[in-house]
Amino acid sequence: MQTLGVPFLLFWLIWGHCCALGGKVNKHKPWIETSYHGVITENMDTVLLDPPLVALDKDAPVPYAGEICAFKIYGQDAPFEAVVLNRTSGEGVLRASSPVDCESQKEYTFIIQAYDCGAGPSGADWKKSHKAVVHIQVDDVNEFSPVFREPLYKASVTEGKIYDSILQVEAWDQDCSPQYSQICNYEIVTAGTPFAIDRNGNIRNTERLSYDKQQTYKIMVTAFDCGQKRAKEDVAVHIDVKPVCKPGWQGWNKRVDYEPGTGSKQLFPKMHLETCGGPLSGVRAMVELQTNHIGKGCDRETYSEKSLQKLCGAASGSTDLLPAPSPSTNWTVSLLTDSGRDSDLIYRFDGRQAANVPDHVVPQNLTDQFTIATWMKHGPSPGLRAEKETLLCNSDKTEMNRHHYSLYVHNCRLVFLLRRDFTQVDTFRPAEFHWKLEQICDKEWHYYVINVEFPAVTLFVDGVTYEPYLVTDDWPIHASKIDTQLTVGACWQGGEVATPRFTQYFHGSLSGLTIRPGRIETQKVISCLQACKEGLDINSLESLAKDIKFHFNPAQSVLVVEGEDVDSINTAMTKVSYINSRQFPTAGLRRLHITTTVQCFGEDTCLSIPDIKAVVMVLPPSEPRITITGSNRLVRPAGDLRGPLGVAPFKELHITSTVMKGDSFGGCVMEVMHNLDYCDILVIGEELNPEKESLEIHHSALLGKHLDATNSTSGISIYGVDSMAHYEQALRQVRYRNWRPATLSERRFRLTCSELNGRYTSNEFILEVGYMSFIAPISTFFPFLRPEMGLKSPPAATVVIVVCIAALVVIVVIGVYRIHATHQEGSREDEDEVKDPEADWDNSALTITVNPMEVTHKLLTLLGILFLPCVGGMTSAESDNSDEDEEEEEEEEREDVKERKQKGKLEWDSSSVTY
Repeated sequence: MQTLGVPFLLFWLIWGHCCALGGKVNKHKPWIETSYHGVITENMDTVLLDPPLVALDKDAPVPYAGEICAFKIYGQDAPFEAVVLNRTSGEGVLRASSPVDCESQKEYTFIIQAYDCGAGPSGADWKKSHKAVVHIQVDDVNEFSPVFREPLYKASVTEGKIYDSILQVEAWDQDCSPQYSQICNYEIVTAGTPFAIDRNGNIRNTERLSYDKQQTYKIMVTAFDCGQKRAKEDVAVHIDVKPVCKPGWQGWNKRVDYEPGTGSKQLFPKMHLETCGGPLSGVRAMVELQTNHIGKGCDRETYSEKSLQKLCGAASGSTDLLPAPSPSTNWTVSLLTDSGRDSDLIYRFDGRQAANVPDHVVPQNLTDQFTIATWMKHGPSPGLRAEKETLLCNSDKTEMNRHHYSLYVHNCRLVFLLRRDFTQVDTFRPAEFHWKLEQICDKEWHYYVINVEFPAVTLFVDGVTYEPYLVTDDWPIHASKIDTQLTVGACWQGGEVATPRFTQYFHGSLSGLTIRPGRIETQKVISCLQACKEGLDINSLESLAKDIKFHFNPAQSVLVVEGEDVDSINTAMTKVSYINSRQFPTAGLRRLHITTTVQCFGEDTCLSIPDIKAVVMVLPPSEPRITITGSNRLVRPAGDLRGPLGVAPFKELHITSTVMKGDSFGGCVMEVMHNLDYCDILVIGEELNPEKESLEIHHSALLGKHLDATNSTSGISIYGVDSMAHYEQALRQVRYRNWRPATLSERRFRLTCSELNGRYTSNEFILEVGYMSFIAPISTFFPFLRPEMGLKSPPAATVVIVVCIAALVVIVVIGVYRIHATHQEGSREDEDEVKDPEADWDNSALTITVNPMEVTHKLLTLLGILFLPCVGGMTSAESDNSDEDEEEEEEEEREDVKERKQKGKLEWDSSSVTY
């Protein structure tokens, strides 16, 4: 924007002076431009603004009123300040209040306003200008040198070949601008080498190499950014020269992209093994999919543990000992959590954290049958081989230090302790069960389930059964009145010490730690709870040669293929595939590792086949957009709100989900069906008053669905993994009642739904509930009777006629309302407690069939009663009904309704008069 010219400024000042003389002292607001653009070099404090910062005031040259006293900046953490240089001219300058760093933030946008000096020296009656937007761009300084992404680069070439690219080195720069952050050139520092490098970092050989002449080349490479700043440290590149024929796998790609929802995808469709013509007797290849960095070691559905148990058909009654922290589950607040793992709730124990489970949460009825289950990732801890690491412990709270039952790791062995209470049989009983497994200390996630059917105890690890290798006996514990304490992450030592404390801390990660008393878990449910949604697969098994043998591990993360013929092995390896059955999988890479062993006739091994390392890149899924639609306002008669069923606020609700397929230019929006895992209805404003209102959902609305619900005065939460259609059906049957609707000024609810434990959430659907009053003031129908209109009073005869017509309109409304009330009372008495929870009166489509003669007679009777005020007049005292009078009238109406109901019920017909 161009700066203002001198003539324009002079005109502005003269015109503002004239205006100021004719009005009050501070009449006008200051004026500034609507937007400013500025540039500042990082680590400097001066901002160059375009246009310059100048504020004008039409009150000039009046002192104070026509002067500019301040510029104020509004913006979150904007490190700038505006200073007035000249109060009379309104000139100002923008400076950095603290150093700005382009690498931290490249741009700033904030609001600025100008303030005049008010009406006098005190600054009273100051005025401020409109808000202007300031956009500041931070210029970069070439502070950083290029850095190579790898400390060492290695490659191998076959002798006698000229390569376009042997390998590519890559450097990056921390500067923020394209000029200084891009790498413009690479250079080989080592002199006299038969290699060259281009500006993209590709290294090629300039002559044919010989294995006999030199087997390894070590060269140093440096990089320059586009500001010609050189890397501080050069990188070493090692290039090995191999003989002409090198046995190994060929025709495979280091990266395979996987698009969610495409089913199974071949990993190596053109792969084959080069053996250099040697006679072979057998080949064994092992393909390993490494996913230990994804959630709990695999791409599993990230619903809550309680939802997964219900989804897998687990028995009810389990107690979650590591729930998400909340006001009602606050014992996990102090524990460390691993966030950013696709909504998995993981607790990390570093040997200093533990939690006491409240007594009201602890299962008190552990019988001879119960189940303990948990996810655990654990590795060996240096210097702690003699220490016990407790996952779960139930010990004496005070006086003594007896352990009633506990689960702990000791020297990479899993031990379950169960001390039974003393019985009449004074004999040794099984007390400690030991398992020695590699999984306990492999630093990987595994799912552990301990099924207790005393005296037998069975351990499941990732769905596989393991019997204890050692069982030790002990005396039962004598009964006592000492309370016990259940702890997670350590064991509570309440007696035999000066100060009660935690001991035997756990080092590792836990998730989903539960106890289910009274029942053991079935293997089918255990397999479902730990099932992995991604893994390796083989396409077209029927096309494999007969001599091919293959084997998967239980998690389908490891595949072993064996065969005698190389061609058969090659065919089998081309059919190895990756599959991910999650609708919205976790994006990112999965590493592949292939190791190969080759056997020759009469020899154990004859060829060395290099390992293969590749990755599967799972592309980001199309994120669903969950949308809740429906009527945002529900207005019902007071009688409906008071009724035994109340009203259904969300009867017209619809839940849809859409995804964008393709890019934003050539893509399309598609509706998709998937599950939800919770919907929350929260009360906006004051919580519900149980003495006059309720929000509830009947248990019948959840039958046949994987849903549960909890409600309180703050709202209702419906949860469980189920379809959008089932959630929609349940929400439509939520009922709101208010047996004092006259006191209802406003009642608003907020509804949100979630998929994958909050990973995808819907819009916030706001609904307002109100009630309607059928008797409106006459001025509603005849606005010219309102006193504020300022018209002359009409003649007395006109007033009488108008009032009588208004009374007739009111009578018709009352008549229809009483007919409707009659039907409501009759229909509600006939139905059971809740026959059709969706039944609700809709005033937008109500039709009534009545006996015209009966209605006319009743309306004329009412007309005779209510017409008297048109003749004799009505006092203000007679027209003002208190709440008690209304309640008495409503009681009389209900009595009349019951009497009329005995004579004959009204019929409903869609072809009748529409109200």
